[in-house]
Amino acid sequence: MDLSERQKLLLGLIVQEYVETAQPVGSTRLVEKYKLDFSSATVRNEMAALEGAGLIRQPHTSAGRVPTEEGYRFFVGQMVQHPDLPASTQHTIRHQFYQARQDSSQWMRLAASVLAHQSQAASIVTAPLADRARFKHVELISIAGRQVLMVLVMVGGRVSQQMLVLAEPVSQERLGASAKQLNTLFPGQDADEILAAPHDLDALGDDMVKLITDELRRSDSVFTGEVFHDGWSNVLAEPEFAGSESGRRALRVLEERPLLKDLLEQTVSTSEIGGVQVLIGGEGTWEELSDCSLVLARYGVPDLATGILGILGPVRMAYGNAISTVNFVAGVLSNLVSETMGDEGMAAVE
Repeated sequence: MDLSERQKLLLGLIVQEYVETAQPVGSTRLVEKYKLDFSSATVRNEMAALEGAGLIRQPHTSAGRVPTEEGYRFFVGQMVQHPDLPASTQHTIRHQFYQARQDSSQWMRLAASVLAHQSQAASIVTAPLADRARFKHVELISIAGRQVLMVLVMVGGRVSQQMLVLAEPVSQERLGASAKQLNTLFPGQDADEILAAPHDLDALGDDMVKLITDELRRSDSVFTGEVFHDGWSNVLAEPEFAGSESGRRALRVLEERPLLKDLLEQTVSTSEIGGVQVLIGGEGTWEELSDCSLVLARYGVPDLATGILGILGPVRMAYGNAISTVNFVAGVLSNLVSETMGDEGMAAVE
């Protein structure tokens, strides 16, 4: 959309004023507050042009204007400024994470708290997990007769348990020997690597390889791991959500795993590390988020471990601050993943 510099200035001021006050913005207020060197009549003419372009709207007759979803998208995509957080804030946050660096679950709680506090919105943080499920070790435990419990532990701490019924009874001694052989052959490998690796296994071992690789592949496509939240009261306190169900409906997206899985898989699960994505008004896909915006980013180290973090708030969000905060915390967590998990095969999260 091709806007003049004056129109961009006015759109930016309208967004800024509406974010701060939650009240429609009038031409006289803009001229007086920002000491504009053109008249209220000129501002009204430019507002009419912005309204015609679908970037602002008039909630009711004789009211000022408010940004539309398209107006916010234009602002975020082409105009928003997101300077670095103040140096003192960065230092404080880094120090907090430094103290928690040996406990990944504490990282997640701290990240959720920092995001909520800095943005005055709700936060979401998923634990760092391997991009592809990788084998760490397996245990085979005889239960009764032909029944065997298979406990599969993956790199990163994910655990899968399956009750198997074998074709014939197998002693615990043989099960233990088979598990030991598998643990020696395949540590750190994904399903494709296991199947491609040369090995000389007996029939029991071959059966276990098939079950293990099937489970690893299933784990590749499942959104797993703990999810951390904070700041829900910030969202519910916003004036557009006071006494309404829309804020609670949006927060349920963060609580209900199928909805959250769908949201994250379609937005940031395959995006580049550090890239910030902004979803405004549910983008016509998630009705529950029609009155909200999300600022999301993927953090971690490719081929080692990654997670997702973000902020949820009203469409009337301070996008510059939200983007800066998400970007900074994502960078801190990426460094932690690299420093504490890289040399130990992610032992810190097990």
